[in-house]
Amino acid sequence: MLIETRWMPAMRRFAAGIDLSEHELRLVVVSRCIRPLAASRVEWLGAEPLPSSAMASGHIADVRAIAAALAALLGRWPAACTVRALPAAMAVPGSLTWIASMPLPQLRAGLPGARGTGVADPLESAARAHAERIAGIEREALAVDWRVERSAASDCVQVEAGAGSASHLTIAATARAHLEARIEAAAGAGIALVAVDSEPAAALRALVRTAAPALRGMESFAALWAGDDGVYGWRIRGSTIEAHACCPVLQRRGLPDMLRELAGPHALACAVAGGDLDALARDSLALADIGDLLGCLALPFACAPFLAPGSSLSRAHEPGFAVAYGLALGGVEQ
Repeated sequence: MLIETRWMPAMRRFAAGIDLSEHELRLVVVSRCIRPLAASRVEWLGAEPLPSSAMASGHIADVRAIAAALAALLGRWPAACTVRALPAAMAVPGSLTWIASMPLPQLRAGLPGARGTGVADPLESAARAHAERIAGIEREALAVDWRVERSAASDCVQVEAGAGSASHLTIAATARAHLEARIEAAAGAGIALVAVDSEPAAALRALVRTAAPALRGMESFAALWAGDDGVYGWRIRGSTIEAHACCPVLQRRGLPDMLRELAGPHALACAVAGGDLDALARDSLALADIGDLLGCLALPFACAPFLAPGSSLSRAHEPGFAVAYGLALGGVEQ
């Protein structure tokens, strides 16, 4: 039993999220008390510019440059010696990942949430075969993750299983080269990478956390992530994704139509937007315009509400830290 006194602070779990954009590397460290239902908090965040040759359309073009930037960023944190022992996660752009869901009508009882453990596992074989089909890449060149769920929900939000819900195999895959490059870059800075997620999934995790205090009951809200490869949007009610859409960066002129369609037939409680909102504003789509198109108040993501007591971080109000925060949040809550 853990006894907490004023002389002995409760034990905390820490995790780091590392986000690679085309021009900048961002780091967020999150901690959470091990007590049930305890809230997580941001311990530190920072960013380091990347040379123009480091990234190319989401691909790591210069592993050494990424490692050097990460090492420099860690060197600015007073507790840098601690973060090297933390579980850390990076993300891959949504345009470089494939996510699909396969119905499993004959799923035997007791498998929900379980993962395959061997190559002979029939579910793992099915997951790898399906990933090969949707990606058009040989399975040996793919990094594949999968899980069994009792819902057809998106990978970004888990929906609790109902008695009559259908079983699905949710599959996420990316080229193994993307995974290996991120592991190598992290290792070059002395960090062990324990997870790789998709950028939209990590960003959505952060946006949902931001929207939660503004919601009452089962109200619907919208979440938007403006990444280097496009704008992703979701309409969410409770823990269910009602609709989702993506506007690739080369088709950004169609973003107003995407937002109107995403709003749906019923009023939204609010919208939360993260990512490169300045780029959207340069395209004449400021946060207020996003709210007008969705028919609700639009709020920017910020790490500031989640800072540890007494903390004051200069970039805590920037919406671009959503992916790094979502990655770290997943590390302390999963």
